[in-house]
Amino acid sequence: MEHYRVMHDEPVSERGILGILNRNYLSSFVAFFLCLTAFFMLYPTLPIFLAKSGSSDREIGVLIGILGASSLISRFLVGKILTKYSAKSIMMAGALLLMLTLLGSIVIPPYWPFLGLRFFQGIAYACLSTAAVACAINIIPLRYRAQGLGYFLLAPSFGLAVGPSFGMLLVNHFGFTILFLACTFLSACSLIFSYRIEEQKIEESGNRASTPDNSFVDLKIIAPAAVNAVQFFIWGAFVAFFPLYAIQCGVKNPGYFFTANAAMLIAGRVVGGKVLATPKKERIILIFLSTAAVVMLIQSFSKTLPLFVFVGAAWGLGAAYLTPTLFAYALDYTGSSSGPAVGTYQALQDLGMTLGPMTMGIIVPYTGYRWMFVCLAVIGLLDLLYFWFFVRKRKKCSSHEDS
Repeated sequence: MEHYRVMHDEPVSERGILGILNRNYLSSFVAFFLCLTAFFMLYPTLPIFLAKSGSSDREIGVLIGILGASSLISRFLVGKILTKYSAKSIMMAGALLLMLTLLGSIVIPPYWPFLGLRFFQGIAYACLSTAAVACAINIIPLRYRAQGLGYFLLAPSFGLAVGPSFGMLLVNHFGFTILFLACTFLSACSLIFSYRIEEQKIEESGNRASTPDNSFVDLKIIAPAAVNAVQFFIWGAFVAFFPLYAIQCGVKNPGYFFTANAAMLIAGRVVGGKVLATPKKERIILIFLSTAAVVMLIQSFSKTLPLFVFVGAAWGLGAAYLTPTLFAYALDYTGSSSGPAVGTYQALQDLGMTLGPMTMGIIVPYTGYRWMFVCLAVIGLLDLLYFWFFVRKRKKCSSHEDS
């Protein structure tokens, strides 16, 4: 354990957080960003492509949703594989599989053949994203984990800022074939940057026993991961129905909300990096869990664009600190940064993001949008209470037992 502390803490502490910006960290970040940009380019364009190909609304829903289901299931398997193979190898396999499926999108027609294609794209996404995060966790020293993850998890924000608009630009000017070729090129670049990563073994970050070799799931991480899953449940439901509510309120361009959200998220991570470096993770988590519940309550009373922009900015600022801090706290909680721990955490995150829109889609016809936001605020409050009375106290009890 002393060797781990020397190798992963003291050398970097002399140079600060910039000490982690080495070849492996930057290569995995760029590979992650390029992969996500390719996926985000398909967000607004793939439904249009499927509709023009003759798919019904139900078929489009299934073809879009199968990727999330496939990714969620695959994360557990990828987490297990990470205990035997390097993150580099799995990232390269994911990038290669993504390349092949994107090329296949040019020639394979909907419905059943394309359904299989989307299923394998979900596997590719799970491989690349899970392995990239595991690679970053293994690089970042313990004392800089939350801050390092905060910077690394900017990749989805940058990808979302670039991908959808660039994808629509390509479709409007050049057509879908060029779109799929461009996505294939990005995945090829992701493969190249994955190849640049040096081989490394996933290290343990605590003094507890690691996940058993025959396990696909890290049961210890489920309790703190559930806190994050609830936050993504709230966010998934919100982004699914907010645009409809905004238009109902007379707002012509709900996109300003997402612009404010992304801007504050990026600014919070970049400017407020020192906040993430604090060892008092529980305090940050409690503050921003409270913020999330209050923001949803404010949203339930909002009807104008300025208030929507305020809500978007406030949520983005909260997510900038809460998401990486919760991740780092969960890894400390379980005492492991193994593949199953990372895979389980991200799978529960995917589950929350999937169940949010589905659950609120059933509730909103009976409650309307405003009361749906109140429901989300209540769920956020329950998440705060769950963390305060269960997760936090359980961690303290576990720490006393270990000592």
